[in-house]
Amino acid sequence: MLLCWSAKGGSGATVVAAALSLVLSTTRSVTLADLGGDIPAALGLPEPAGPGLTDWLASPDADAAALARLAIDVNPSLRLLPRGAAPMPTQPRWADLVPALSDVDEEVVIDGGTGEPPDELDRAVDQSLLVIRPCYLAMRRLVSMRSRPTGVIVISEPGRNLRSIDLAHSIGAPVVAQVPFDPAVFNAVNAGLLAGRLTRSLSHALRDIA
Repeated sequence: MLLCWSAKGGSGATVVAAALSLVLSTTRSVTLADLGGDIPAALGLPEPAGPGLTDWLASPDADAAALARLAIDVNPSLRLLPRGAAPMPTQPRWADLVPALSDVDEEVVIDGGTGEPPDELDRAVDQSLLVIRPCYLAMRRLVSMRSRPTGVIVISEPGRNLRSIDLAHSIGAPVVAQVPFDPAVFNAVNAGLLAGRLTRSLSHALRDIA
């Protein structure tokens, strides 16, 4: 179970979570849980109209079977658990979510969105992957957070002074992937075509995680 998250908006957690799920789905069944809410747009899917993860997290008795019924097909081996239109409940059932997700499929990728992941979720996943650009503001925001990732995915950009080794040392976690900034990926996401235009640079950068 892989959790992708970022300390600052615009870092690329949603794109990485979607791309990682697509790469994984070439060899196995995958469920992509969208806690950020932007996955359907990135993949070019119609905005889900039914209930989603926020509804499940608010329900006192929804079980793993109810969670599985929320899933929609992206391709024959990739399913999406949408966030849902309801607001996040004040007391989400985070402690129940991971066991339920474990029953859903062989491999689970979670788009945690922006901000510190819930403690119950962060502790329970196999890998907590921070997606970050070599940005001082993102590093500054991360310092104030309790969560520490198990691995770092760096979106490499030309002209940045911070190096991957600097990020790994400051964060205290290894860099597990370096994803080069590629305008083709940006254009595919903006057009909602990432599912059909997964660039070689992006899939190559993430294949070791997969």
